[in-house]
Amino acid sequence: MNHSEGTFQGYGGLELYYQRWRPEGEPKAVLVIVHGFGEHSGRYGNVVDWLVPKGYAVYGFDLRGHGRSPGQRGYIHRWAEYREDVRAFLTFVQEQEPGRPLFLMGHSMGGLIVLDYALHHPEGLQGVIGSGPALAQTGVSPFLVALGRLFSRFWPRFGLDTKLDATAISRDPAVVDAYVNDPLVHSVATARLGAEMTETMEWVNAHAADLRVPLLILHGGADRLVPPEASRAFLERVALEDKTYHEYEGYYHEPHNEVGWERPLADLEAWLEDHLSQ
Repeated sequence: MNHSEGTFQGYGGLELYYQRWRPEGEPKAVLVIVHGFGEHSGRYGNVVDWLVPKGYAVYGFDLRGHGRSPGQRGYIHRWAEYREDVRAFLTFVQEQEPGRPLFLMGHSMGGLIVLDYALHHPEGLQGVIGSGPALAQTGVSPFLVALGRLFSRFWPRFGLDTKLDATAISRDPAVVDAYVNDPLVHSVATARLGAEMTETMEWVNAHAADLRVPLLILHGGADRLVPPEASRAFLERVALEDKTYHEYEGYYHEPHNEVGWERPLADLEAWLEDHLSQ
């Protein structure tokens, strides 16, 4: 396995940090990962370790305001910045991996980002994967959501500690401990991000029937941060026949970092294999 890192130009010329993992031989396909709120591209080791030996190249980048990328923590001016950053990264990846099937995967807020992206720019995507996608309000109090919407109008950079329950990400204590002690993880969301995220959830749910890219959703059945019911409801509204849903009983928010993470990753691999030549 070969690992490298660097930067690419996101929307507005912002230099964003990225990583890639490639197999020893020529990759048969590429998976691009968009991480969730408050975390970063380095937390997907299980996905990397599972897929790269199987011949996949895996790419990930740190969203603006996250991880090793610049920007105020948890701040965006408009949701379209995320969308355009993804578009810039996919263009960059396609230049590195010309002609290879390209899959886009996002976890939690990243799941919302990739579904929004696929609805706006389906071209060039072999498939889209949502892992615990944030399609309904996450584990943040309704008071903070309302406060964020209000403050977004006149103090958009006002930061709120979301106080997300770290124990809800996984039943594995080692995963929780690593998350809590990770210096690249944060829990601050600005008022503008909260408002933009809520509006995007509403838009994506309203346009589910317009999706034209093969879809896979993986969701923990005991997810306390993002309700699996929202994923089920979204899938029902998707008109496309090529849609697959896996829900894992007892799993928390991060299926890829859960006790028994091998099961969802085997399902992911099987789905990717089925869609390599479609």
